[in-house]
Amino acid sequence: MTDVRKLDLNLIVVLDALLAERNLTRAGERVGMTQPAVSGALGRLRELFGDELLERQGRGFVLTPRARALIPVVAECITEVRRLYDVLPEFDPATSTRTFLVSASDYVLAEVSAPLLRVLAEEAPGTNVEFVGLPVEAMVSPIDLLRCDLVIAGTGRGIPGKRTSLFSDSFVCLVDAANPSLEDGALTVDALRDLRHVRSVFGAQASTHIDDALTAEGLIPSVAMTVQGFMPVPFALAGTPWVGWVPERTANRYAASLGLAVARTPIAPSVLVEAAHWHPSKSDDAALQWLVHKLRQASEVVEFGEDAEL
Repeated sequence: MTDVRKLDLNLIVVLDALLAERNLTRAGERVGMTQPAVSGALGRLRELFGDELLERQGRGFVLTPRARALIPVVAECITEVRRLYDVLPEFDPATSTRTFLVSASDYVLAEVSAPLLRVLAEEAPGTNVEFVGLPVEAMVSPIDLLRCDLVIAGTGRGIPGKRTSLFSDSFVCLVDAANPSLEDGALTVDALRDLRHVRSVFGAQASTHIDDALTAEGLIPSVAMTVQGFMPVPFALAGTPWVGWVPERTANRYAASLGLAVARTPIAPSVLVEAAHWHPSKSDDAALQWLVHKLRQASEVVEFGEDAEL
């Protein structure tokens, strides 16, 4: 049996970062270590597990089978360590120094981070929220929910665990205002079929609300460019003959300054409902549930404007 007194918990933190990032530099940025320090930690981990864990493939690294098998185990370990150090019998936001890890899209950060951070500055000045992007290799999994405190993502995408809705938005179609296919502010189905699209993705295996809406109309668009998230779409469309879809708030934020127009289409409007998701094992975490409540308050500002009472 392993003597736990000889284990270095810092190595588990580094291992978690290496399994997630598969890159020494990015793993170091994630845990606040230099690349040489991460390299040294990887050497100790390889000795500890008797396995390479990360193997060179081309210009990057891939996980060994042993490393892939460690992902859920390490995620569970990280969660339990956080529960040990962060979850107190009573949570006092005024004195807490907890750092919350929240995974969210660029769109969510653009809309909710400012009102949320204002609330935290007033009620919990010692706390901090570290935002990271959504998983890009697959759908959000239970392991992702263990690794983060919260994952903010759209409902209806098969994300496991517990959730509470935050705010909603409708998707709109954007084109350059000078696009010749735009007739009286509208695009026909034929135009949508002929135009090349800027497609947003959130993971290699995850379809989006727009993918589903276009498929329902029998449209399989030609993709001109694929971008991660919604925020790059308006910038990719400016000055091109392409078409793309974004939440209405994103369109309102950028369309005028980039010379874009919101086009009416025959496609039935699709609604995006953003929700906070967490692992069921964290439902009794008083600090986490407090954060969810504050996210709901911040979301009222998103829905109803700055006059909403926080």
